[in-house]
Amino acid sequence: MEKKRETNVLIVTIAVFVATFMTAIEGTIVTTAMPTIVGSLHGIEMMNWVFSIYLLTNAMFTPIYGKLADKVGRRPIFILGTAIFIIGSAMCGMSNTMLTLIVARAIQGIGAGAMMPVALTILSDMYAAEKRTKMLGLNSTAWGIASVVGPLTGGVIVDTVGWHWIFFINVPIGIVLIVLVSRYLVEEKREKDQKKMDIMGSLSLMSILLTLLLSFQFLSESGMDIKFFGMLVAFILSILFFIYVEKKAEDPVISLDLFRNQMFVVVNLVAALISGFLMAVEVYIPMWMQGVLGYPAGLGGLVLAPLSILWIVGSIFAGGWMVRRSVKVALLRSLGIALISSTALLFVPMNAPFIVFLIISSITGVGVGATIVVTTVAAQNSVGADQLGVATSFNTLSKTIGQTVMVSVFGLVLNTVTRSKLATANLTDDPDIMNKLVNPQTAKLLPENLLGPLREILHDGLWGIYVAGFVLVVGCIGFVLLLKEQKKTNS
Repeated sequence: MEKKRETNVLIVTIAVFVATFMTAIEGTIVTTAMPTIVGSLHGIEMMNWVFSIYLLTNAMFTPIYGKLADKVGRRPIFILGTAIFIIGSAMCGMSNTMLTLIVARAIQGIGAGAMMPVALTILSDMYAAEKRTKMLGLNSTAWGIASVVGPLTGGVIVDTVGWHWIFFINVPIGIVLIVLVSRYLVEEKREKDQKKMDIMGSLSLMSILLTLLLSFQFLSESGMDIKFFGMLVAFILSILFFIYVEKKAEDPVISLDLFRNQMFVVVNLVAALISGFLMAVEVYIPMWMQGVLGYPAGLGGLVLAPLSILWIVGSIFAGGWMVRRSVKVALLRSLGIALISSTALLFVPMNAPFIVFLIISSITGVGVGATIVVTTVAAQNSVGADQLGVATSFNTLSKTIGQTVMVSVFGLVLNTVTRSKLATANLTDDPDIMNKLVNPQTAKLLPENLLGPLREILHDGLWGIYVAGFVLVVGCIGFVLLLKEQKKTNS
């Protein structure tokens, strides 16, 4: 009798970790190469869309893939997403205009929308709840590591073999991932689902995400103008249409019953808000290092290294808390640690030494790392096995939305404060002065008498961002306090 094939847990886990790292590093590695790409393709006015289109398509397709993973299976959807990601990466590498690069990045984002949430679902299938928190924590450190390794790797690739290879390198890695998952992930054969796919629900959900993210993209570009408010109105109408469609759908893409589940709603809100706070640290502490303190770009990135390393510690703590305590207690503990770092950022002197930021980065890593793991596991445990893919993808989507929206909000805060302070101080007529300040190369060329006042203005703008970050963490704690006390998570 032929022996029944079983999943090779170790190999599939490694494949999942690599897939997560590959999608995570895509953002940071492109950031480093962007000046060279812009110079090569002559498209500085379209540069923002190289980043935003990737996030847009990623977010739009994430919940669709989650539903398909529940209906069809994890393996075929992961393979499909990886194949699309490979095609998009190859097209990016072959791009010879900015427009073709943006189209290719959109395709890349469509593929990445499957890879991340389905990878997390695969981990959840393979590991029981107690072990799952540790594995999800290890897996999520890929994002922190990517923020440190990405810029360095991008710089090396651009300086040696050319910017095209930051995309081409994904192709062989993606092919290996497809082979490993095809060969070593074994799924039970699913009964054919007779219910029709919720096409209208999927389209209306995509419309919600498109209008939401575009509204904040326009907000960051030109403030509260007619484009922003137009998209906001379209967003509200899309929500109303989505609710109408889902109430009638035979098999809704996202069941409205999930939003009656207090645990599911709260942990996803917390995931979105804490991911927004993480952007305040990851994006703007390096700006503090370079623009306010005048450190080189390398040190600006190095300050985030403890965040990545201590993220693992946070995930280990989260695993223990969830086994012994309720989700509410676990979240209050993790958010309490994040609150320490968010409060510290409000009181750090402008010229604080480098070690202070290393300590803040470390505390953030523990607190945010633990919070992300608890919210992911709690979202999965709050639904039945038949909705695990949907729950995981929605949790991933919540984090993406939180990051995208809050980066736009933080950008608006920084620009508003710095413009106001510059106008009041009347230091210079140069509209590009703050961009020159945050770039260590051009900052050296600024008049010595302007450096001090300009750094104070930039610090005031960053302080406004950290006030917003503090509010986000306090908001998370407020939502968690509304949770009804529950026993420890199911294993």
